[in-house]
Amino acid sequence: MGRRQTDSDLHRFTLFLIAAISCCMAYYSFSVSLKGNSDTIFVGSSESWRANEEEREGDGCCGGVEHLELWGDAMKWGSDFKLNSSEECCRACKEMCEGDNGPCLCDSWVFCGNKQDCGSRFGECWLKKQKDALDPDWRDSGDKVIWTSGLVFGKGELFPDCAPHSVYYILELLSLQHCAGCQFYRAESRGNSWDLQGNHIEHAPYGPPYALIQGTVDAYGTVFKDIPQEACPTIRRGSIAWVGSGPDFFISLANHHEWKKAYTVFGQVLPEDMEIVEKISQLPTIPDVWSNVKVAVLERPVPLRFIRMRKSP
Repeated sequence: MGRRQTDSDLHRFTLFLIAAISCCMAYYSFSVSLKGNSDTIFVGSSESWRANEEEREGDGCCGGVEHLELWGDAMKWGSDFKLNSSEECCRACKEMCEGDNGPCLCDSWVFCGNKQDCGSRFGECWLKKQKDALDPDWRDSGDKVIWTSGLVFGKGELFPDCAPHSVYYILELLSLQHCAGCQFYRAESRGNSWDLQGNHIEHAPYGPPYALIQGTVDAYGTVFKDIPQEACPTIRRGSIAWVGSGPDFFISLANHHEWKKAYTVFGQVLPEDMEIVEKISQLPTIPDVWSNVKVAVLERPVPLRFIRMRKSP
């Protein structure tokens, strides 16, 4: 699929979401400047969450981050609630989300799963409620922390249960006032290989063009740490995924079943906002070759920025 020549690892190439998170009554978004105009791609929808949960093949995901302790109001006290694994703890939190559109009484969980380190606290599962699920209360982290913690978004288009390390990095970016250096730099349309719904046309080539826009979230002044590979469902139209360990990313314009499960998917753009992604894919480009792959590089990169917005009741 191709990657920038400046990258050291020829197989380390990434494409990412550029947009927003939706959870309960609050969501994040990012704004993309196009020819002097400011458009926003929103990622998150209470109506579409359940459908996308099934489509992304991540329905069984229940992951967290080791050596991390999240704080918050306890909905269930771990001293009285012990389970066998962090996955069970995560599922117990998910079960506190009421129906398709109901509230999530639990949005974070903390589990102690190392018998030697935890001692009498082994198996404790704390189910918690954050004051702001998109700005969680980080209590402590590091090798000496005995806890594993995770987030649960009852509605939303970021997937902290399937790609917790990825989502936590995005939440860190959202705390920055600026994301200098964050931009889209590659844009390729669906061409004649995929239809409007992103389905591959029979007997057509798979690229180039590759039906995606690619960018980076390697912000100036920040130290980026490689993100481990996480859940890798099939890339679909609107999927936001790391390829390799970041910080590059892509938004897919098509259903790339031929890529199988090669990329960590951690988000999804709303169908109604894919029009903006399509606009970016039609901007003027310059042909280039990355690792023997023909690509289309934007003549003028499109800068990105993240904005916290609140949904009106």
